[in-house]
Amino acid sequence: MEVWISHIKPRQQTALAIGCTIVGALILYGARGFQTLNSNAGAGFLLGLLLLGLGIAAFLVSGRQSVIIDPTKRTIRIDDEGRLGRKSHTLRFDDIADIGIGYLGKKSNYVTWYYLNLKLKNGKEYPLFAPGRFYEGGSDRSVVEGWRDRLRGYIAG
Repeated sequence: MEVWISHIKPRQQTALAIGCTIVGALILYGARGFQTLNSNAGAGFLLGLLLLGLGIAAFLVSGRQSVIIDPTKRTIRIDDEGRLGRKSHTLRFDDIADIGIGYLGKKSNYVTWYYLNLKLKNGKEYPLFAPGRFYEGGSDRSVVEGWRDRLRGYIAG
């Protein structure tokens, strides 16, 4: 079995962060003359503030993430490289009790991201191919089911 390496699409992540920041700033500017928070302009100001804060936070935490699944070493390594630094996390196949599929979003608004939810033997859960990281195929449940089946094969192998 070969090593399985997946990378995120940082451009989409950065574009989302910048878009959220710009929309938030525009709403803040448009609602800047509010008199009380109980008014529509006050609500708009708070919405703009929220979007601006989310956009800035998303920009700061965005970066590159790689998932390296090595069936020979029987490990999964997640490498994060962002504006705030680098970190790496390694999971052993032996620590995984089950592999489920999680999702973020609502089918009614047609925005759903799927990801693998690793249930660890110590009772914790770990999201693999995390939502909002824009992994290729993460919005297609059948693709993520394929990821799950592939990982199950690696663990069983």
